[in-house]
Amino acid sequence: MKKIIVIGASGTLGKGIVEQLGLRHEVITVGRNSGQYQVKIEDPASVRALFEKVGKVDGVVVAAGDLHFGPLAEMTAQQFQLGLNSKLMGQVNVALAAQQYLNDGGSITLTSGSISENPIRFGANASTVNRAVEGFVLGAAIELPRGLRINVISPTLVDESVETYGPYFYGMETVPVKRAALAYSRSVEGAENGKTYRVW
Repeated sequence: MKKIIVIGASGTLGKGIVEQLGLRHEVITVGRNSGQYQVKIEDPASVRALFEKVGKVDGVVVAAGDLHFGPLAEMTAQQFQLGLNSKLMGQVNVALAAQQYLNDGGSITLTSGSISENPIRFGANASTVNRAVEGFVLGAAIELPRGLRINVISPTLVDESVETYGPYFYGMETVPVKRAALAYSRSVEGAENGKTYRVW
């Protein structure tokens, strides 16, 4: 049994990940305002404080981070910065800190999204950030010591979020959260490193 932190555990995707990994492992739930522990991933000090409280773990999963959706013609630099500060640097902050608290052979699993390769209207910020997260994982994987691994999951829109985000994804197939959660299991419990698991 592994000890795994799931950040974003109360979200639609996060709940599915917790359910899947919880079948076999001890899962520590973390959120901005919910879960066993709270963290603001945009703040490196908050991330370090989380790991200091939890201590050594075998896996860290991040299914959190904000993005800006809106028309490019009206987008401001400040709006674009939202995704860079939150979903990109938030996940990078977690990965950088996690290195020191993972047991040998432990894993880091981040989240991008299908918009990295299948752009949608109003999604320029999301496409940029998702591609950048995947690039970070590619570069980080070859430097991690002690058998540590890092992968990224790139899910499409999940069935359970169609009511909220469906209008952005017309014509694209969705997947159930349960299917997306299996990719996180593969990353945490498998042996691959530096991979992007596409769930489309």
